Amino acid sequence: MAQPSIPLISKSPRCFSSLACRQHEAQIRQRKAAIRQQIQALELSRRKFSSNSIHRHGHLDPPKPGEEIHVTFIDKDGEKYNFEVSEGDNLLDIAQANDLEMEGACGGSCACSTCHIIISDPDKYDAIPEPDDDENDMLDLAFGLTETSRLGCQVKMTPALDGLEVKLPAMTRNMQASDFGGVNPKHH
Repeated sequence: MAQPSIPLISKSPRCFSSLACRQHEAQIRQRKAAIRQQIQALELSRRKFSSNSIHRHGHLDPPKPGEEIHVTFIDKDGEKYNFEVSEGDNLLDIAQANDLEMEGACGGSCACSTCHIIISDPDKYDAIPEPDDDENDMLDLAFGLTETSRLGCQVKMTPALDGLEVKLPAMTRNMQASDFGGVNPKHH
């Protein structure tokens, strides 16, 4: 017994005159153009995502020739690491880009003390802008706080800091603002 044939593709209605066909094809072209415009508008309106203002932790662009700023990190074992960095790089990003032991648990948002560093030279410490209240609050939680302690995420390199030497403390304390009622997690 022969089975009836089922068309896999439905046929479009036939045009009865060449004028009707041209009009139908023009309508299809217009619809396609309108759809393309909508797609382009959507692509342009999409929000570009970034972490902060093009602030990518652990990623640094190399300094331009002649604009290098020198910084030395001293780890908890006393080993020195020298780097050439760009103006505007912060110490947390520099440490993470070079695989030094600096956690930065809050992602550099000044909400923890795990990027605590100690500036070796008091004159260089004085060349850094004063810490704000948020940084001071987090520094109060830092292990081994000194008179020249800062948070690495808040210290941005400038030509005045060329030759800066920073010590990494023997240990860090991962206490965040949320540990003290600053932020209450919501449970659903």
